[in-house]
Parts: sequence; C-alpha cells; structure tokens
Amino acid sequence: MSERPETHARYTHGHHESVLRSHSWRTVENSAAYLEPHLVPGVSVLDVGSGPGTITVDIAGRVAPGRVIGIDAAPGIVEQASSLAVGAGLHNVHFETADLFALPFDDDAFDVVHAHQVLQHVGDPVAALREMRRVARPGGVVAVRDVDYHGCVWAPENPGLDRWMDVYQAVHRGNGGEPDAGRRLKGWALEAGFVDVASSASVWCFASDEDRTWWGDSWATRATESAFYADAIGKGAATHDELHAIADAWRAWRDAPDGWLIMPHGELLARA
Repeated sequence: MSERPETHARYTHGHHESVLRSHSWRTVENSAAYLEPHLVPGVSVLDVGSGPGTITVDIAGRVAPGRVIGIDAAPGIVEQASSLAVGAGLHNVHFETADLFALPFDDDAFDVVHAHQVLQHVGDPVAALREMRRVARPGGVVAVRDVDYHGCVWAPENPGLDRWMDVYQAVHRGNGGEPDAGRRLKGWALEAGFVDVASSASVWCFASDEDRTWWGDSWATRATESAFYADAIGKGAATHDELHAIADAWRAWRDAPDGWLIMPHGELLARA
C-alpha cells in the first residue's frame, strides 16, 4: 500500500502460514459468487489485493482468453500467486506488485475491477474506490466484498470469543483499517462518485466438524503466532496470557459438537 499518510494502513493479518492457509481456501464460488454473472469468456479483469491468487486463477479460468492481472503489495505473495498460475497451466493471467492508490494502468483498461477483503485494510477506502473506477472502462464493473466483523455470530456462547472480538477490533482499528467494512461499502461507493450501485450480502458459515477444525485451528494459531499476536501486545489490546486464552477459546469452539459460526460480508457491484 501507499505510504502517503492519508491512505496508508498496516495490514492486520500479516502473512503467517495460518493466514495464507485460510486465504488459499478462497474461490469464486465461496468468495465472489455475486460476481459470477460478469465473469464471461473474453472480459478483462484486474484483481486488487490478490493475495495467494486462488480467486484470481479461478477468475482467469472462467474468462479465458480474457486478460487477468492480479496485484498485491507484498512481493513474496505475488511470487506465490504466480507459481499457482503456472501450475494451473493458465496463460491469460499474471501477477505483479503494485500500489492500489496509484495503479500502473491506463484509464478505462478493464471490464471488471475486483477486490476481496481489501477495503477494510486501507486508510482511505473512498480514494481506493475512485482509483479502481479510473481503470474500469465505461460501463464496466467495480466489484468489492468485505467482511463485517461485528456482525459475526457464533454458538455456543463463548466469553473467550467475545474477548477475541474486542481485541480484534482494537488491533484492526489501531492499524488504520475498518473491521466492519461490509456495512459501509455502499456508502463509500456513493461518496466515491458511483451512481449505479447494487449492494448485496452473503455469509461464510463454519459448522461441520471439518470446517470448525479448519477455521478454529487457523485462529488459535493466529492468536499466538501471527502478526496479530505481536500487534495486540504492542498496542496494549491484550496480554500474552489473554491471547493464549483466546486461542484456547477457539479450540473449545472447534471441539463443541454444536459449534457454529457465520461471518457476514457486504458485497458491491458498482458501474464505472
């Protein structure tokens, strides 16, 4: 991301293995289904904040021979995504390091500009949307999906996860982001100057034994080993012991036969 004060924010999750494990699970089907009708053969797509590239590569397979470019601020993740594309045998997609607030593309360059779980992590989401609109062709689509953390619901009741939410909100906001971005997407798009805006919502649901194990283990590890752990301590949001208690709470939720969790997402399709 740009280092300009008005736009810079620190990426809360970092790139620990536990984070990339969850990011690599993402596909069009589970994370961008609202965009599927626009992913037709021949369209050009820019995927902003493409991370390990699983959504981007899925998009490329759907729109081939259309051109697909994935950008991310982290060079190491760009390399990982590039390897994924090579392994998939796709020749219409490539990845590069770029700044969301100064995209290295001409005006009106893409039919679709997509960002998944990105605007929650930037200091000026309205400016980001304006830059995304700049590179979308007239009549093209800017598509955005972001989680709304305060909308998360879980069962059974778990005070440790209540504490996790408090700590997560403090860390994410302390890094300059907006953890409840999902509910704000429509407002941000209108402020950015879009007039044709369609809003929707969808959820991730983790309920099966397999899904609870995967998600619970991921967050138990994040709480004590990822950038989140160091951030929480550094910002005074939690102590070492509290973070380990949060990890235990995630494991307890994982092991509960009636364990269930939803994460709601706001979705946006805005015409350039």
